[in-house]
Amino acid sequence: MLGMTDIRRGRVVVLDGEPYVVMSADFLRKQQRRPVMRSSLRHLASGATREHTFMQSDKIAEADVERAAWQFLYASGETYTFMNQQTFEQAELPASLVGDAARFMLEGQTVEVVLFEGRPVSIELPIKIDRKVISAPPGIKGDTSTNVMKEVVIEGGTTVKAPLFIKAGDTIRIDTRTGEYAERA
Repeated sequence: MLGMTDIRRGRVVVLDGEPYVVMSADFLRKQQRRPVMRSSLRHLASGATREHTFMQSDKIAEADVERAAWQFLYASGETYTFMNQQTFEQAELPASLVGDAARFMLEGQTVEVVLFEGRPVSIELPIKIDRKVISAPPGIKGDTSTNVMKEVVIEGGTTVKAPLFIKAGDTIRIDTRTGEYAERA
């Protein structure tokens, strides 16, 4: 069991029988009041966020989660097929579980699958990934008074905003948390 002061960003806790990952935790102490920990939590399975305030007397259960490297094999309609790289067993996961990560997954890519009580609850991609630009409209010369971005199509068919100097064939680095261009690779 965890105490209020053990709640930190990235820790996985169980509230109401459901696993949540702590996105942020702020310690608040006001005069003549007991201290509290105000936190933002993300549900591992659905991705929904909620705010929760932990009191000093609260005891919080830490979730028993496992992380395993799985390989993305292929997508078929609303299901995504993965293979566990240790046991070589295959599993089909619904699109609701894969979520926004599907935009950046390529066949054969290794992803981290979070398992809660032996069942997959979420997919985690690396924070930054490199993708090749498939098509990019030409940049208009002289249109550089501000930070101008254009939409480019990367491997997998996803559209990302990138600076004017990016051309088709370039490799760019993308932040998977925001889905935005990070830098040239």
